[in-house]
Amino acid sequence: MAVERSNLLSMMKLSVKVLIQSTLGLGRSLDSDYPPLQQFFVVLEHCLKHGLKVRKSFIGQNKSIWGPLELVEKLCPESADIATSARDMPGIKTGLGRARAWLHLALMQKKVSDYMKALLDRRDLLSEFYDPGALMMEEEGTVIVGMLVGLNVIDANLCVKGEDLDTQVAVIDFSLYLKDPQSNESPKDDGKMTAILDQKHYIEELNRHLSCTVTDLQAKMDSLEKTNSKLIEELSAATDRINALKEEQEQLKLENLSILQRSKQKQEVTQQDNEVELETYRQSRQGLDEMYKEVWKQYKEEKRIRQELQKELELQVGLKQEMEVAMKLLEKDTHEKQDTLAALRQQLDQVKSLNLQMFHKTQDADRIVQRKDEEVQQLEGRMSHMMTAMKELEERLQASERTRKQADKKERDVRLELEGRIDALQKQLGDLDKLRCSDMLGLESDLRSEKEQRQSMQKELRREQDNSTELRTQLQQLQGLQKELQDLREEKKQLQRTCEEQEQALQEMGLHLSQSKLKMEDFKEVNKALKGHAWLKDDEATQCKQCQKEFSIARRKHHCRNCGDIYCSQCSSNELALPSYPRPVRVCDTCHTLLLQRSSSTGS
Repeated sequence: MAVERSNLLSMMKLSVKVLIQSTLGLGRSLDSDYPPLQQFFVVLEHCLKHGLKVRKSFIGQNKSIWGPLELVEKLCPESADIATSARDMPGIKTGLGRARAWLHLALMQKKVSDYMKALLDRRDLLSEFYDPGALMMEEEGTVIVGMLVGLNVIDANLCVKGEDLDTQVAVIDFSLYLKDPQSNESPKDDGKMTAILDQKHYIEELNRHLSCTVTDLQAKMDSLEKTNSKLIEELSAATDRINALKEEQEQLKLENLSILQRSKQKQEVTQQDNEVELETYRQSRQGLDEMYKEVWKQYKEEKRIRQELQKELELQVGLKQEMEVAMKLLEKDTHEKQDTLAALRQQLDQVKSLNLQMFHKTQDADRIVQRKDEEVQQLEGRMSHMMTAMKELEERLQASERTRKQADKKERDVRLELEGRIDALQKQLGDLDKLRCSDMLGLESDLRSEKEQRQSMQKELRREQDNSTELRTQLQQLQGLQKELQDLREEKKQLQRTCEEQEQALQEMGLHLSQSKLKMEDFKEVNKALKGHAWLKDDEATQCKQCQKEFSIARRKHHCRNCGDIYCSQCSSNELALPSYPRPVRVCDTCHTLLLQRSSSTGS
């Protein structure tokens, strides 16, 4: 591959040298039939085909240099005319023919070197068409591009349409490079030709500059036309926006009227509701005052009853203590009686031996028994009297003491009588036994009566406990009534709070109405400002409207959001909240003073 590249490079040098030297004698203008020119195209074609990749298709394998030459159209927009004319040229059917036509046209434009340089600068794209060791991918390609720059001296007048470019045979003729073309030329003719060629090159450069300026002017004209069309569209859009804003303004007016009507209706409804609520509050307050008075009276009566019940409880507690003391005394008496009974039993055991002797005296003992029965009846009457006296505790205690003393006296009398009788009448032991039995029965009856009394006292204590529980329930009821009173007071406070809140709501409604009126005035002012002032464009202002200083990179332009004029940053450093903007925006000094005066006048 390296040998091939060096051979092709040397052939390219020879062909370019022979072509340039031969054209100097012909006035530097060539036709398509000129043999050195044909050999140059053949050598150039061989250089472009070196290392070209074979592309497979449905028809077969294709190896053409038209593929890499088509990339020049993307890289250099100036070559678009050559590419389109090569494609649309009649009589050319193959890619090789289009590539040959493209090379002819590029040589006539004197831009073969420029197009090849653009291709070599993008070798990443050429790697799709050439192998890594190809001439176009190595340094020899750049050397060839430098040689092609010398061809800009030649004027080629080639006729491409009539030639058969598809079937030409690309064979290099080495006979041309063995001749000496400089033998027939004279130095005088060479000097003249060089002067003429230099003048021609100068004119061509001027033409190139002029064509570049023409293309730039055309591009500017196109951009101006586009900007004009955009400005026309923006004007139409601005007119549409102005119309839409006018419609929105009318809609806002209608909405403001409807809002005012609704607010008036709501205010009337709220006033009526407030009047009704005030009347209900007054009525409920009168009823609550009456309920409070009644409950207060009930509370005083229940307090008085409670004090009385407490006094009764204290009395009953004292009576209960006295009853306990009496019960203890009765228990002591029963113990003493039991001791006496034990002694009597001992005596009876001693007397049993004498019972047989005293049997004939039973009649006298019967009479004594009758007397004892009468005494027992008397004791029972006394015990019933004690039962009745126990209802009142003081009387019961006195009666119990009296009965106890009488019982002691009777027992003493009985003992004395028994001792006298035992001493006097030892024969009457059987009668005494009967009498003893009757005494035992009487004592047992006394014990039973005392137990019954004790049970009755316990019942009374239970009744007192029941009364105490009733009193506790009544106290709980009083506490419930107190809680109800507190609830009623809280309801009264809540009603007062609701009345105050409704009054505050009415005040807030008034404030909202005043604020809505102020907003309506602001909307009217904004509409007047929109009608009176126009938004000044950036291009129309070259200096500040207030200080008359010209704008520059350091002194920037700033719009006043109220009047629409353009000011510098020092003359528009203030910010105010306008109705048409949700936040404070930039305002000039004059508009700032006017708006502050207006707001102070409206606030006063």
